Amino acid sequence: MSSVLYDAQGPRAKRRNILFTVVFVVALAALLWWVFSTLDDKGQLEWVLWKPFFTGTEAWSTYIWPGLENTLKAAALAVIIALPLGAVLGIARLSDHAWVRVPAAIVVEFFRSIPVLVLMIFGLALFAEYTNVDSDDRPLYAVVTGLVLYNASVLAEIVRSGILALPKGQAEGAMAIGLRKGQVMRLILLPQAVTAMLPAIVSQLVVILKDTALGGAVLTFSELLASANTMSAYYGANTIASFTVVALIYIALNFALTTFASWLERRLRRAKKSTGAVLKADDNQPNAGAIAGGGRDLT
Repeated sequence: MSSVLYDAQGPRAKRRNILFTVVFVVALAALLWWVFSTLDDKGQLEWVLWKPFFTGTEAWSTYIWPGLENTLKAAALAVIIALPLGAVLGIARLSDHAWVRVPAAIVVEFFRSIPVLVLMIFGLALFAEYTNVDSDDRPLYAVVTGLVLYNASVLAEIVRSGILALPKGQAEGAMAIGLRKGQVMRLILLPQAVTAMLPAIVSQLVVILKDTALGGAVLTFSELLASANTMSAYYGANTIASFTVVALIYIALNFALTTFASWLERRLRRAKKSTGAVLKADDNQPNAGAIAGGGRDLT
């Protein structure tokens, strides 16, 4: 059976795909066996190295949980500050006034071009030299500062591109019924752009969560990865076990974040479908939906 997008596979294509699948599965199994046997030969699978994570709570209460708390604290602070700041900068880049648009563009391009680790190092030096922040809190402040400056700039570009991707008729139709520019942005463009921007925003939030590890590697910030490094030394160099547990925690956190974002995106799309709003910025029929429950096509 064929469709507009592709032709149905013939017998030769089906046999070829089955062969490729079998080869891939065999190669993957061989790779996993090689990794398992290598770890076993090096003694990395011995129970004594994994025991601290399954018996007792010392490893979790002393190392993993405090590190996880610091990771979540830094990521949450960075997200809370970077999201609204990125939205403001992204909207400012679309301003008709050059005195608003140009400075916003300079700020976004400047901080987007600097590695986040460099921003963290500069932040640490700044707090040490010009503020009275306690030395124990400076790594946290520096990590949050670097994450906010870099990710707010990236989020600003996501917001700007999401708004520009909407059909021009949305803004023109809203202006035609007498809405001011601020009302058009707040009531018409942003609500529609949020759904289109959500996957990219969530990807950036995952980056924020993972980049907190840079503070532990360079700024002595006791986040989750740095705590795992200390823990592996304490329990007799069980590096593989410690970092495997930490990796699983990161996977669980990011999976929970993306799952929640997917649920939220589906909910937003259902809500917009029920009101007749535009569902996607790249819809082939830009004027298929009316604006915000009015039931009329404004474009």
